[in-house]
Amino acid sequence: MQVVILGSGSPIPAPDRAGPSTLVRTSVGDLLFDAGRGVLLRATGVQSGALAFRAVFLTHLHSDHTTDLNDLITTRWAMSFVPNPLVVFGPVGTGGLVAATEAMLELDIGYRLAHHGDLDWRPGTLITEVTEGTVFEEGDVRVLAAPTDHAPVQPTVGYRIEDGARSVVIAGDTVPCEGLDRLAAGADVLVHTVVRRDQIEALGLPRLIDVLDYHSAVTDAAATAERAGVGTLVLTHMVPPVQPGCEQEWIDQAASAFSGEIVLAEDLTPIGPIPIGK
Repeated sequence: MQVVILGSGSPIPAPDRAGPSTLVRTSVGDLLFDAGRGVLLRATGVQSGALAFRAVFLTHLHSDHTTDLNDLITTRWAMSFVPNPLVVFGPVGTGGLVAATEAMLELDIGYRLAHHGDLDWRPGTLITEVTEGTVFEEGDVRVLAAPTDHAPVQPTVGYRIEDGARSVVIAGDTVPCEGLDRLAAGADVLVHTVVRRDQIEALGLPRLIDVLDYHSAVTDAAATAERAGVGTLVLTHMVPPVQPGCEQEWIDQAASAFSGEIVLAEDLTPIGPIPIGK
């Protein structure tokens, strides 16, 4: 089992950080969590891609986490030689998002159907809207969901991926909450989006100040990880963007509330393979 941070960025574009997306490599295949801008470009960097994803899991329907869902749908369809539906899990509303995305792609779908004689089926998606409990189970792999708190964005979910004795949790965007605490309990790895409260308050921009009430500060994420007994905390989706030479500041803030290993993500950061019994 291995975690790869495909995109460590946020809604603020950065040349070196793709949009939020995390790949979890399991014994039954690659599972993708969120589909931010550039996800397939980064996936090719670790020999994965639209045809390799066993399933896609969305934590919530904010645009920065779903921007390239259209690319996943189109690329899987256009590169397959038999019908090969994209399996998508997400919170209530995911079905509507996929339907709207496919409607947006209608012109392109028509062009490709008209041009390629051996492509005589439309894009396919198998959608499961989730709230809580086991949502995916295959072989030794189980994925559980629980509600998180990113209000007024509702509903939102986090995920716990178990592969035998190993476990990874994807928090998504959330403040500390009971649902995330349950998912994270005893996990080997917690991947958590974070913001720097001190920097945002110093900037004083109202639209940035707004993000503080529905994201976890670095110390919030660290406290969640410590409370849950997590082995490794991965900080990602950093707002504001990490300035060169200031990486240690983020790690030091987390270390003030968390005693385990801390990773400040960059694109294509690998965590693992995670040993059994870590």
